[in-house]
Amino acid sequence: MTEAAKASVRDQLAAEAARWTCPHGRHAGQGCVACYHASGEADPALPLWQIAVWFTSPRPMPIKTLKDVRRHGRRFALDQPSTPLVYLLTGQARAATGPEAIAGLVGFLLENRHIADAFTVTEIRAVQT
Repeated sequence: MTEAAKASVRDQLAAEAARWTCPHGRHAGQGCVACYHASGEADPALPLWQIAVWFTSPRPMPIKTLKDVRRHGRRFALDQPSTPLVYLLTGQARAATGPEAIAGLVGFLLENRHIADAFTVTEIRAVQT
């Protein structure tokens, strides 16, 4: 079974935003450090999610930073599409729900502020594999 979840983070109605809340009460697009840590120790029986998070940053990121994310060890990648100051963070995580998986991936950015000290998530997507 494949389950997909996609949302634009901008202009969400309250009911729609509630659907994107992680178990710790945070909107997936805002990230959750607790979900990030939980994904590192997740039960292998939980679903595996392919996650994509698009975000903007007020400052460009060095190429070295983009490459260093790949060495993180959790199958994360940070790329820059052709649009300046727009970035795509992708990864895999085990989590009970798509919002929890997304919150964990964005939580990676929160935990590692040296990658992007300021950012705005614009779109989130998770597909259960």
